[in-house]
Amino acid sequence: MVRLNRIYTRTGDDGTTGLVDGSRLPKHAARMDAIGAVDETNSAIGLAVCALAGSEHAATLIRIQNDLFDLGADIATPGDDFTPGEMTLRMVPSQAEWLERAIDAINDNLTPLRSFILPGGSEAAARVHIARASARTTERRATALAASDPINPAALAYLNRLSDYLFVLARAVNAMGRDDVLWVPGQNR
Repeated sequence: MVRLNRIYTRTGDDGTTGLVDGSRLPKHAARMDAIGAVDETNSAIGLAVCALAGSEHAATLIRIQNDLFDLGADIATPGDDFTPGEMTLRMVPSQAEWLERAIDAINDNLTPLRSFILPGGSEAAARVHIARASARTTERRATALAASDPINPAALAYLNRLSDYLFVLARAVNAMGRDDVLWVPGQNR
């Protein structure tokens, strides 16, 4: 269990931060950028949880928030051995597979799309769309890191599924898609 007795450590005052293996990186490094993006996505999901408080969707989003902490720990563990261990927290394929099942369960009940949709409809759906856009940014930051450093493929798959899940969730929150705001190409020419 994590225990935080003191929030400040002063070890980052030199512009570096520590990783799980004890190594240090500049706070602006690509790995830290990806970890920060995970945190931003988690915070955006927290806003969506507030809008959906007490619902089954809120409980699912809280589960996802926990997964995102796992994902952040995974990215904070450099190396190319992605096997979970006693002291190494790694994402596993079953986490993305769970998201796929959640996507399918929601999508089966949605009205089919006839157009792209504009983010919004209701405040709750708009918050979910903000989380979706943040998840896409996080995925881009993680794949940018993967271009130069090994990244767990299960973490990348999870991020890819996450934005898909948030998209269908936003539609479900918008009265199962009936309140989606459709894009009208060229409407304002």
